[in-house]
Amino acid sequence: MALKSTIYKIGLQIADMDRHYYADHQLNIACHPSETLQRMMVRVVAFALNAHEYLEFGKGISDAEEPDLWQKDLTGSIEKWIEVGQPEERRILKACGRAKEVIIYLYSSSAGIWWKQINSKLARAGNLSVIQITSESAVALEKLCERTMQLQVTLQDGEIWVRDDKHAVEVKLTTLRTQE
Repeated sequence: MALKSTIYKIGLQIADMDRHYYADHQLNIACHPSETLQRMMVRVVAFALNAHEYLEFGKGISDAEEPDLWQKDLTGSIEKWIEVGQPEERRILKACGRAKEVIIYLYSSSAGIWWKQINSKLARAGNLSVIQITSESAVALEKLCERTMQLQVTLQDGEIWVRDDKHAVEVKLTTLRTQE
């Protein structure tokens, strides 16, 4: 019998002072059996960093045709394609051909090695941004994880804080590549 995804319920309050975006989101996130809690929490942060009324979670790991997150316009065109982790070169280039903007969020300690190996192969992808979340931040985010969560995300002057009722985690980012 196949293992089923575990559903996490998240009340997410976002105060993004850099983009002037303030909203509450009720998220039901499926954590695939092969996905770590750390990766799932990075997906939540990726959602907060790109929050928009049309941003939604894709099937990601369980479907090669969908990203972890995406934002479509009213015609169904893909505005943003967001991946978490270290996707294959072919998947990235395919996403760049389908979406106006592609963002990859790296989070593991091996991310720098992966990026050095793949960077030159992605030179022609002008609509690609790559952002690394420090592995320390990703580990700290995992500690906030519960089956039902109330999280507040504050973004101001490039600083990102994720809080629950007991803990606060500063999420540190490094931009490795920005969209041209």
